[in-house]
Amino acid sequence: MSIQKGQVCTETFSMDYFSFGNGERTCVILPGLSIQSVMGAAEAVEAEYQVFSRDFTVYLFDRRRDLPPVYRVEDMAEDTAEAMRTLGLKDIYLFGASQGGMIALVIAERYPDLVRRMVLGSTSARVGKDRFRTLENWIRLAREKDGPGLYLDFGREIYPPAVFDQYRAALLEAGKGVTDAEMDRFVILAEGIRGFQAVETLDQIACPVLAIGVFEDRVLDSDATMEIAEKLDRRADFRLYMYIGYGHAAFDTAPDYRDRIHRFFMEDGEGPAASEHSGQ
Repeated sequence: MSIQKGQVCTETFSMDYFSFGNGERTCVILPGLSIQSVMGAAEAVEAEYQVFSRDFTVYLFDRRRDLPPVYRVEDMAEDTAEAMRTLGLKDIYLFGASQGGMIALVIAERYPDLVRRMVLGSTSARVGKDRFRTLENWIRLAREKDGPGLYLDFGREIYPPAVFDQYRAALLEAGKGVTDAEMDRFVILAEGIRGFQAVETLDQIACPVLAIGVFEDRVLDSDATMEIAEKLDRRADFRLYMYIGYGHAAFDTAPDYRDRIHRFFMEDGEGPAASEHSGQ
């Protein structure tokens, strides 16, 4: 399937995106915090989400191009929702990972008419001081303009040790190419997570939800996923799945992750809710 790259332009911002697939349903992916733009990973994302291509037209949105000095998760959600509406997207099957999951939460809470089903991966509805410690270190490295150090610490925290060791050299090399502008952008996006709070409004979510967490999440910790589950597990349309051994970025490392999302999206309300966990 061919990848289509585009840019949404509104009166106040522009936002890059790419799309692939030719299915009748619309899937939107909101990626997590990244050091460099996700637009360069379009081919890799298409390959990883190949299972979606027949049933869905998939859109992946980057963050807006020109960032204000302060850009909270709530602001990211408002801009992303506006970008979706500008493209005429509706009845969306929404997958948000990490920071993208926080954005997805806000969109689903504020604009229930937009979202048909939602998957939250390795995310949190509350980011206090404890859950911000890892990001605090990333912000420090970015402000020091230490690209290799930032990439290494980023990889060390989101991947299991074996995966980190495998990609260590590539991470170091990637870090050498990070510009000062990309560092400044990263700081604004990371700071936007500080103090994020959506726990008290989780009951406003109207669509079926699958929360996927990892017991060894070193970035936001597994309790973040469990807190979402505690708020939603009385609903018949909520599901929880916990991985063992894959790290925060299980959405990249667990081989069955995309299949699991696809199955949930294709259910469209069939069957009762279920909770389970899996090991390697």
